[in-house]
Amino acid sequence: MALKTFVKISGITNLTDARYCAGMYVDLLGFSLESEHPRSISTTQFGEITGWISGVEFVGEFEKYSVTETAETLQNYSEIKWIEHERIEVLMAFEGKGLGLIHKTTLVDILKMDKVIVEKLSQSGILLHITSTDQQLNSEDLDALKRLSTYCKVILGTAISPDNVTHLVDELNLAGIALTGGDEIKPGLKDFDELADILEALEIED
Repeated sequence: MALKTFVKISGITNLTDARYCAGMYVDLLGFSLESEHPRSISTTQFGEITGWISGVEFVGEFEKYSVTETAETLQNYSEIKWIEHERIEVLMAFEGKGLGLIHKTTLVDILKMDKVIVEKLSQSGILLHITSTDQQLNSEDLDALKRLSTYCKVILGTAISPDNVTHLVDELNLAGIALTGGDEIKPGLKDFDELADILEALEIED
């Protein structure tokens, strides 16, 4: 079994999500590593979760940390092979250091970004994790994403449903999608809802 496209799951906080997603052959599991973030996990929690799963790579997710803060945090997570950051200048400081890089930004902000910077992102192989405050994408949004994906690797993290995910991946020439993990009802019990439905819609049967 495999999935039709590259999939990143963001904000993992529990083993139930991690084991399910790894079993569905997602590519990346993301963990919020900034101590102030509401979905932040400790090194102990990270070890307890990742020690039980295999076949998937791990992403350290950052929003505000400086280069120094990010580097110091990563020293405690040797299993992390990817960095996602909302500050492009911080992310670029890790270019060429053997880590996969993802820039998380909104569709509005990326369209305002200087074209030279966007082209630099493309040349560097940095993935763009595109989000939006809107739950729906209008025709202008779709056109913009389609243009962006012609020269950048775009993973879409908004307005995805079980009904439209395959169409969006194909129509927009996406490099992949990003979904968000949830919270356990109690240890070992999890209502996956839409996340599971989307992953099942992407399954390729043997």
